[in-house]
Amino acid sequence: MVNLIWAGLFLIGILFALINGTMEEVNKAIFTGAEEAVAVCIGLLSVLIFWLGLMKIAQRAGLLDLLGRGFKPIARKLFPEVPPGHPAMGYILSNMMANMFGLGNAATPMGIKAMEELKKLNDMKDNATRSMITLLALNTSSLTLIPTSVIAIRMKYGSVSPTEIVGTTIAATACSTIGAILIDRFFYRRSKRGGSL
Repeated sequence: MVNLIWAGLFLIGILFALINGTMEEVNKAIFTGAEEAVAVCIGLLSVLIFWLGLMKIAQRAGLLDLLGRGFKPIARKLFPEVPPGHPAMGYILSNMMANMFGLGNAATPMGIKAMEELKKLNDMKDNATRSMITLLALNTSSLTLIPTSVIAIRMKYGSVSPTEIVGTTIAATACSTIGAILIDRFFYRRSKRGGSL
């Protein structure tokens, strides 16, 4: 459905440009936008490689395990259906750590693996479990300590102080994460009482 919407918007834009005689400006915008997109991607790539390298060093130094152990009690409260020692918990913690360091692209594969492991625990294969819904809510809201991608974009466009958004990002993502947890728990309790979602 989304593909149809995008195709429709594209065709309407081309048709509108043909009617108004602005096709040359559209062509110029397409090529300028494509060139800028490649430049931004390369700029983001360098910063992501740097942070992924730091994450690897932190992992080998045992810092991620230490952080994971620190977050394990919280994760157990959020995901009580996941048995202790199950691989899903490891993937969930890795996903949370990657999101905290603003590495959404690195967090995605871990989130997918966590969902696959949670599906193995799911008796009702067609329905999402409480843990799956909680993971999705947390992954979407994701508390972020270092917004790596945004800092990279700000650096690319010559921001005087690209890291000044760190405090605001922490506050905003903390609010979104708390909100996601509260909404998740509200609907879970409602469904336990027999209310429909």
